[in-house]
Amino acid sequence: MTTACRQRAQIPNARSHHRWRGGIAAATLAAVIDSQPLTLLDGGTGRELMRMGAPFRQPEWSALALMESPHSVSEVHRRYVVAGADVITTNSYAVVPFHIGAERFAREGAELAALAGNLARAAVTAAARTVRVAGSLPPPCGSYRPDLFDAGTARPILQRLIGALEPYVDLWLSETLSCEAEMQLVGELVAGSGKPWWVSFTLADEPGAPSRGRLRSGEPVAAAVRRAARLGAVAVLFNCCQPEVIGPALIEATQAVGARSGAVVRLGAYANAFAPQRADAAANAELSALRADLSPADYLGWARQWRQDGADIIGGCCGVGPEHIASLRTELR
Repeated sequence: MTTACRQRAQIPNARSHHRWRGGIAAATLAAVIDSQPLTLLDGGTGRELMRMGAPFRQPEWSALALMESPHSVSEVHRRYVVAGADVITTNSYAVVPFHIGAERFAREGAELAALAGNLARAAVTAAARTVRVAGSLPPPCGSYRPDLFDAGTARPILQRLIGALEPYVDLWLSETLSCEAEMQLVGELVAGSGKPWWVSFTLADEPGAPSRGRLRSGEPVAAAVRRAARLGAVAVLFNCCQPEVIGPALIEATQAVGARSGAVVRLGAYANAFAPQRADAAANAELSALRADLSPADYLGWARQWRQDGADIIGGCCGVGPEHIASLRTELR
């Protein structure tokens, strides 16, 4: 039986938000947030592989380098460690049938995912400081497409990834989730692993939409955040969407978390550098153009805003590279 998420919604590109969170003045909240330690994530892997000339094409995306040039993946991890990332993410996002095909996934999926975990673990072992490894658990049925999600199809894919990555990772990062049903399934599968679970949602980011934060499924951010906390997530992030829509979502997430007494849920953000994705876009159909207005200095401006809006985990997604993370490390620390 198909378990799909319905209805899409949009959010406008806007940077103006209200400055009160549940009765707490912005200046007071900003002081509280700034007193919390900042965790820096890495940036995008696929575009960095392409930029350095590693094997890269669609539909395999970043998985192609695992197959043909694993040392290139190691080099991307090394660059992010040098840039200052506290957490690097395994290059397992594209190790799903959606990218590499069902037959290849059946034959090589577990081996490729284990290789992704091993390369990330080797990179942090070689680092001169403590860096953690996040095991990337992608949308198994396709990015940005909640209408394609099917729990019966997704379950064995995620189980294989989790089993292969488990020996190498410090925490789970289920990223670019478009709907609550995707999150529900991942929560069930990682519940007994004993590792922290971070949930990251992608937001509707087309212009001219309602002002309240929405997942790409149309589900409200606040409800999704509260459900993530109930399921055991220790962090909720927003990724692979326009930086403009993340601030309002963080504000709503802050209110949602604050409404749960005793909840300890960190918030975070890592935007992409893509132009807005259409609601009917076919993920992996084309190579998205990168925005020209998201230089390291530009991205730093958004990161400062996210920090004020509640984020203490910040990194980058597609098109955001080591130079961006280095800027965050220097300026936000």
